[in-house]
Amino acid sequence: MKVFTRVVETNGFSRAADTLDLPRASVTTIIQNLEAHLKVRLLQRTTRRLSLTPDGAAYYERCVRILADIEETESSLSHAQRAPRGRLRVDMPSALGKLVVMPKIDEFHERYPDIELMVGFGDKPVDLIQDGVDCVIRIGTLQDSSLVARRIGVFQRVTVASPLYLEQHGTPQTIEDLQDHVAVNYFLGHTGRMVDLAFGVDDRTVEVKMRGNIAVNDAEAYVASGLKGVGLLQAPRFMALPHLRSGELVEVLSQWKPSPMPISAVYPHNRHLSPTVRVFVDWVAELFGRCPLFSGQEDAEQRCLPTTAPAQVPAIRRSAPVSVSADSVELAV
Repeated sequence: MKVFTRVVETNGFSRAADTLDLPRASVTTIIQNLEAHLKVRLLQRTTRRLSLTPDGAAYYERCVRILADIEETESSLSHAQRAPRGRLRVDMPSALGKLVVMPKIDEFHERYPDIELMVGFGDKPVDLIQDGVDCVIRIGTLQDSSLVARRIGVFQRVTVASPLYLEQHGTPQTIEDLQDHVAVNYFLGHTGRMVDLAFGVDDRTVEVKMRGNIAVNDAEAYVASGLKGVGLLQAPRFMALPHLRSGELVEVLSQWKPSPMPISAVYPHNRHLSPTVRVFVDWVAELFGRCPLFSGQEDAEQRCLPTTAPAQVPAIRRSAPVSVSADSVELAV
């Protein structure tokens, strides 16, 4: 049943074999033996696609419920006797993963030494079912109703520029002033679409398309470009804060902060009873909960230092003092 449901969910024998750590030939044999045992055809196979027969669709729905019941039963019986164990594959945005989660991953390993954790990094959306991923951390509103999302934090952005850029181009005082400025643009890796700057104005969001000579799809490269004076940017608050403190970045247009976005742990419905998924989500929610930077608290700067180190930048001349408050910064990826 596990092999059959994985073949259906990944839409292929090879992908199912990869996610189950089985040879492809074994997966094929198991499905053939299952069909022979049931005396019905479950899958229609062609060279290009795989589809369920009516009997296969009915059997799949039963299998999902049965396997969930088995997992819940075994978990309830064994939870008191042993800690969760097994392989857990998770995926998360690069910056959050490398700067927030991974520096504390030893805590998770000490707490759950029998879980083999596979961590992927990237801002490109993954298909949890087809890619065999148990849980992802995502930023923004969840659109897929077939998934379960637990909110674990708040993602904030701040509009910033380097003192060198402001000395050369001036400091924008209004959103309209942006037409005379350039930005470091951020594009989505899976679509190539540029992400416009966004500002909160009177309970609505105003998006501004900016000119710029460079665009990146990596948060660390995005901030590094801003530090070099390439242009304005809306950086993640947790990444920009050390540079705001040091003076390497300056907040601008602080009256019109970008709206915060939820950070969520997301997993398929059929994984909500998994002990490994449950303890990872609990742990990562605890990790983000410790840091006011991800809970929107105003005293974040005093109580929670981000785990990023200041980038190496050349010495720059400071411009005339600009009226900003590092205490009011809000950021984005």
